[in-house]
Amino acid sequence: MRQKVICITGGTDGIGRAAALQLASKGSVVILHGRNGDRLEKVKREIALLSGNAKIRKIKADFSSLDEVAVMAETLLESEQSIDVLINNAGLYRARRELTVDGFETTFAVNYLAHFRLTLLLEPLLLKSRARIINVSSVDHLSAGFDFGNMQGERHYTGYDAYAFSKLCNIMFTVEHAERLEGTGVTVNTLDPGILATKLLHAGWPLSGEDPARGGERLAWLALAKDVEAITGCYFENDRQVSYSSLVEDRQLRQELWDISEKMLEPKG
Repeated sequence: MRQKVICITGGTDGIGRAAALQLASKGSVVILHGRNGDRLEKVKREIALLSGNAKIRKIKADFSSLDEVAVMAETLLESEQSIDVLINNAGLYRARRELTVDGFETTFAVNYLAHFRLTLLLEPLLLKSRARIINVSSVDHLSAGFDFGNMQGERHYTGYDAYAFSKLCNIMFTVEHAERLEGTGVTVNTLDPGILATKLLHAGWPLSGEDPARGGERLAWLALAKDVEAITGCYFENDRQVSYSSLVEDRQLRQELWDISEKMLEPKG
């Protein structure tokens, strides 16, 4: 049986690293993404040693730059024959409003817009592979509203609101993308990995959290389990399908988010 090729963004720390280790331990070919070259090389070696699997590849891109996201996609399209699973995991929490080099609010750009661009650029390969796409969200999406005039904290900003909104966008993207890919064999799902002891958690919450390995298990399950291979457009918590925010059920709102996202990317081609 051909080994699964799995690309995971934000794979050098937290649940991304934990998932990469578990997927490598199960024999998958893992494409490890990160933004720091030295860190990427170190984690690649660690995972290869701990898993006994040398088929770990690395790819560098800073998701605060949409140009770097495009270069990453181009590199993968040229180098890979298939990507069986794309795990959009990279994320951050910013207490203060900051803008990226492209002029977008950083939390929105890194947690959502970069993954929107990466996924759509990789879509030809994902269609060919009949891939699973997994977008990491959070239970905090339930706290988010949708204000077209404040999508990037233009009028009012808190770190929590920006984070929750980015995770709402991830679920809306998931459900809309799943509908658009219906009948292709590609599935698109999303999950809350849990409250985990990661740098992101400690940046925004005074909580301890579970071992990140637990979140890695949840990601690995959604990536490989046979009993979810035909499920698409769903949100999972603790390895089971649960309800998402009522905002996600608004098809017109989902389509408007998609259209706005495409317009944001128009200057990039």
